[in-house]
Amino acid sequence: MKRIIEKELTEWVDHEKVALLVEGARQVGKTYIIRKILRENNINYFEINFIDRPDILKSLRTIDDTNELIHTIELYSPLPLIKGKSVIFLDEIQMFPEIITKIKFLVDEGSYKYVLSGSLLGIEIKGIKSIPVGYMRILRMYPMNFVEFLLATGVKKETIGYLEECFNSKKPIDDVIHNKILRLFNMYLIVGGMPQVVNIFIDTRNLYEIDKEQKNIINTYKADFSRYESLDRKLRIISIYDNIPIQLNKQNHKFVFNYLNKELKFDRYENSFLWLKDAGVAYPVYIASEAKSPLIISKDKNTFKLYLSDVGLLTSCYPFSVREDLMGEKNNDYNNGALFENFVAQELYSNGITPYYYKSTKIGEIDFLIEYDNKIIPLEIKSEKEYRTHKSIDNLINTYNSNIVNPTVFSRTNIFIENGITYAPIYLIGFLKQKEPKNFLIPVDIENI
Repeated sequence: MKRIIEKELTEWVDHEKVALLVEGARQVGKTYIIRKILRENNINYFEINFIDRPDILKSLRTIDDTNELIHTIELYSPLPLIKGKSVIFLDEIQMFPEIITKIKFLVDEGSYKYVLSGSLLGIEIKGIKSIPVGYMRILRMYPMNFVEFLLATGVKKETIGYLEECFNSKKPIDDVIHNKILRLFNMYLIVGGMPQVVNIFIDTRNLYEIDKEQKNIINTYKADFSRYESLDRKLRIISIYDNIPIQLNKQNHKFVFNYLNKELKFDRYENSFLWLKDAGVAYPVYIASEAKSPLIISKDKNTFKLYLSDVGLLTSCYPFSVREDLMGEKNNDYNNGALFENFVAQELYSNGITPYYYKSTKIGEIDFLIEYDNKIIPLEIKSEKEYRTHKSIDNLINTYNSNIVNPTVFSRTNIFIENGITYAPIYLIGFLKQKEPKNFLIPVDIENI
């Protein structure tokens, strides 16, 4: 499987001396992709999995001296390590987060390069006394996005390049291609981007097997909740996680904590909610009270929508009729708005974009706001046929006209522009990019100070 993160991993192998930490939710493909890049680049490496090798974990935990630590790793390696060339791959480091504090000394010593990976690291790192700034680069890995899914299913790179060019130039996509990609988009809503589930889809096309694997992943997540937290905290985390599909299916997608317990408010659940966010299994989209850049200034940390990290896992929580509807086997009236929005949140996060949403009595609700070049792009997500009806986005433009750029409605339609609003296929959301920062020198005269 081709993953977009491969480029950054290869650049690290070729050019960087600092350690590399790849973090992300469980089963998004971290271990697989690190092994793949090391093998493709003919790198001599030694992998230590701290779950599979508790003996090594026990030995390394007792060592503080850098040279002794390196010598112990060398003794456990089944093949000779080559100084200046070999890579030490430390996997499942959530079992041994203290190794992060020692990376500075290992990098300084210089015999080997180090790549680390693990799950729940957003949580584990918070307990680390000292993060080695300047000695470790961190990459966040997500489930496979839609472009990666298309590549895995055999869509040509040239076709993906064509789709991106159409999106950027705002010209219609060939109808035959558009309809084929829409069908694959429907499949992605069912399958999602967890690599093992995508493999099952490619190999079997069996919905039962796909659903079974998705349920296994969700159960694995819940087992992690139990492993890392006390009983009362675990129950809160599971309660929040289980409520995400339910609350997304309400007309108002805002996450309401008193649905869990009418006697409790957000402050009692805040740490549990942040646990899910830091573990990478749920994505919050906070409300912004002003459609002005920077959005973070008007962010309300107590009001947000909460999405699952993978849209396929969300679909698996709903009745089987939802999947039948997406496959076109039944003409159900099910509203796919929750799935569409979860897909958008997932794509934006994987692109490094932090989305917000907006709601006021005067203007209405805007599904997503994102920043671009100190302006705001409002995004409306429409799963139904009446995608030209968008009073809220019209009201927003009238109120915040000087702050708004490129308002876009994403639905199942082809690309066109009408009255200053771009209409585009929902599957193109991943081609939205933030503007690259310019390189410039800050003019500061210190000669006469």
